[in-house]
Amino acid sequence: MKSPSRRAPRPVPHQRADNAPRLTRRFGVTFLVLSLLTTLWSLASPLMSVPDEPAHTIKAAAVARGQFLGTSGETQGEVLNVVVPKYIADVPELACYRFKVNVTADCAPRLNPDDRYPAVAGTSAGNYNPLYYLVVGMGSRGISGEPAIYAMRILSGLLTSLFLAATVLAATQFTRRKWPFVAAGVAITPMVLYLSGAVNPNALEIVTASAVFMNLALVLDNARDLGRVRFNIVAVGVAAAVLANTRALSLLWLALAVIAALLMFPPKDLLLIARNKLVLGMTGLIAIAAAAGLVWLQRSNTLASLLGVPNTITPEQAFGTMVYRTFDFAAAYVAQLGWLDTNGPNGVYVWWSFLMVALMVMAITVQGLRIRLGFIVLFVAALAIPPILQSQVINELGYIWQGRYILPVIVPMLLAAGVALRFRDLPDSPFARRLAGWVIGLSIAAHTTVFANALRRYGVGIFDEANWGDMFGAAKWEPPLGWLALTAAYLVVTAVAGVLFHRHLFTPDATAADGGTHGPSSVSAPAPGPA
Repeated sequence: MKSPSRRAPRPVPHQRADNAPRLTRRFGVTFLVLSLLTTLWSLASPLMSVPDEPAHTIKAAAVARGQFLGTSGETQGEVLNVVVPKYIADVPELACYRFKVNVTADCAPRLNPDDRYPAVAGTSAGNYNPLYYLVVGMGSRGISGEPAIYAMRILSGLLTSLFLAATVLAATQFTRRKWPFVAAGVAITPMVLYLSGAVNPNALEIVTASAVFMNLALVLDNARDLGRVRFNIVAVGVAAAVLANTRALSLLWLALAVIAALLMFPPKDLLLIARNKLVLGMTGLIAIAAAAGLVWLQRSNTLASLLGVPNTITPEQAFGTMVYRTFDFAAAYVAQLGWLDTNGPNGVYVWWSFLMVALMVMAITVQGLRIRLGFIVLFVAALAIPPILQSQVINELGYIWQGRYILPVIVPMLLAAGVALRFRDLPDSPFARRLAGWVIGLSIAAHTTVFANALRRYGVGIFDEANWGDMFGAAKWEPPLGWLALTAAYLVVTAVAGVLFHRHLFTPDATAADGGTHGPSSVSAPAPGPA
């Protein structure tokens, strides 16, 4: 007698049509929540308080005015000159508090909105690909002064929120979606949201790499029913095209995201999706975008893009030092704010380290090599890439590596852990629901604590003694709308996100919920046995 198939019948067309509005609403709500969080970060962080934000702001304003390259120098390591409004040229003066945690943001001069006349400004981001800056720089057109900078930040947050929402949506579309969804919640660390609320293409790298990996994994998981994931096919193409034209290392992040997703599914699934016209169209878009990115790298010499102090340390010494310091950079995965001078509270690191390590240990113990192979590749890449890259430039540039640079690998790695775990049951009992409530509640507290601590750092400074009380009535610097209102708003938005997360987490994996199939399209759940 023939054994029953693991796969349920394909959904009929009206099920897919009925499901489209549900997915649209889910995407819209996710995008709204993420946009609110990034906007609140845009307002809470003093202008130019994010690493290299002055250079990126000047670059964005220049690109929005048609200047894609600087007018002097041949390498990115040099400061290139552009012509921008005078108030934009003055933004480096705002970062008077950088590297000084006890200096508050009130030291920064005010930008004069009437200073719109052309002025020459230098930017170390002069040779970066102009795509990100073209979008963000539009915030400086039509308005001036500090409102223009905030508008640029908010535009950057909206752009990154689009791709981050596409990542979260894909996590909810797996037929066994609970662990991918949990992984998405862990991967969106305070640092990801903080960087998204600033003028810095680092955030765009992170979210587009994540969108490429998660949506491609979902497409491969539905290789026999691609009609269900047409939006996700487009998401892969658009995210990959944008990622390929972001920064010097973006093509490497793109390759890793694609390879990791492909390795987690049988090769026959790639052959199946390669027959789809929409997949072929998006593949063509990616190829064209990647070629454009390569041309830009070659013509602008963007690979020589990082600044540093020359020294005589050997590449072997640099490699060994970077390996030894591997976990020193982990703070930047969670909450290393400011110009590497404002770490989050230690309790936040302990909590997020627990979440990340627990997720990773569970993923590595999943039975079956293929199902966890993508996670393993990204994990190895996260360990190996920093020492390899740093050792190559140690003589010319010195130690320039920052932990945030590898987040386009760390975030997809955590997502890959969730995809590897998708066939493992997540208990649905009163105890499991209460436990999840506590985990989500502590994560909300961690997010909000990082946010409030950043406001404290710039409002009253950070000293050896606790000075939270000085925030009430003795703050020397206040963000727009006030620190208390912004913190309260951030707590409310994260709490709403937590409630929605908990509710969706315990929605049954069923055809009725997503309009999809009951089981995986191509990878059978591992046979029962020890993990």
